[in-house]
Amino acid sequence: MTAMKCLIIGVAGGTGSGKSSIARNIMNQLPKGSAVMFDHDSYYKDHRNLPIEEREKLNYDHPDSLDNQLLVRHLHALRAGEPVDKPVYDFVTHSRLERIERINPAPIVIVEGILILADEHIRNACDIKIFVDTDADIRVFRRIRRDMEQRGRSFASIREQYYKTVRPMHLQFVEPSKRWANLIIPEGGENKIALDVVVEKLMRFLGDPDRKK
Repeated sequence: MTAMKCLIIGVAGGTGSGKSSIARNIMNQLPKGSAVMFDHDSYYKDHRNLPIEEREKLNYDHPDSLDNQLLVRHLHALRAGEPVDKPVYDFVTHSRLERIERINPAPIVIVEGILILADEHIRNACDIKIFVDTDADIRVFRRIRRDMEQRGRSFASIREQYYKTVRPMHLQFVEPSKRWANLIIPEGGENKIALDVVVEKLMRFLGDPDRKK
């Protein structure tokens, strides 16, 4: 396989900030086949050995809840032009599925997650670091809707988790991590100007005649 120059973009921000929308919007505005995107959430550690009651009590908002070493290895592999097998995580059962998802290399790699910039090794693997900064009240309502509609959670369980781990971990790890960002985007996917700036830079990168080695 011919090695190619690769640009890795890390998109971070609090839960419900709109980082996934930003990542998808960037992806959708780039030429087909020029970029791949995946999420940090897929790298949650597998706890299928624990009873479901115990899994539900774990702190999923701490950096240690994720297999960051595996993600870093995958980012380096993609940069080297090698495909990777991304885990597939089930948020209802809090465990990894048996199947995997093949991610093929591309000139632009986009990875998004709340703790992307909180881990030194992940952020060092990123060439462009973006933090999506959205007010807490907007974020929490988005999280409630997502967890109830997509992850089968009750409002009571969402509220308990928010006060027990989500909010404290955001203040301890997520919010301070924006100091590492190259670009801070307020209000997530609604910020068209910031999105246009990022896409323009990536299009210039793709059009660089010296991009391929």
